[in-house]
Amino acid sequence: MGLKSRESTRDQKLPLVRLDVPVYSFDGLLVFALLVICTCAYMKRVPKLKQWFLSEKKGALGVFYKAAVIGTRLHVPVAATCVIMAFYVMFLK
Repeated sequence: MGLKSRESTRDQKLPLVRLDVPVYSFDGLLVFALLVICTCAYMKRVPKLKQWFLSEKKGALGVFYKAAVIGTRLHVPVAATCVIMAFYVMFLK
C-alpha cells in the first residue's frame, strides 16, 4: 500500500515555481532604492560610519556616497516618497 502512494506521487506533475520576489517589481525596486538612500543619508550623519562606508566617491562604492548626497540634499522629497510608498505597501498592495 505504501508503494502505490509513492508511485502515484512520482507520476504527478510538480507545479511550476514562481519567483515572486519583490525586487523584480517596479514598486519593490523603488522601495529598495528608498531604503538605500535613507540608510546612506543616515550613515553620512554618523562620523565613524561615514569614514568606513562613504569615503569612496567614485567606482562601485561611490554609489553609496551618491545615495547619501541625494538623501541629504533632497530630504523633503525623499521623506514624502517614503510616506507615500509606506501607504501604498500597507494599504493598496
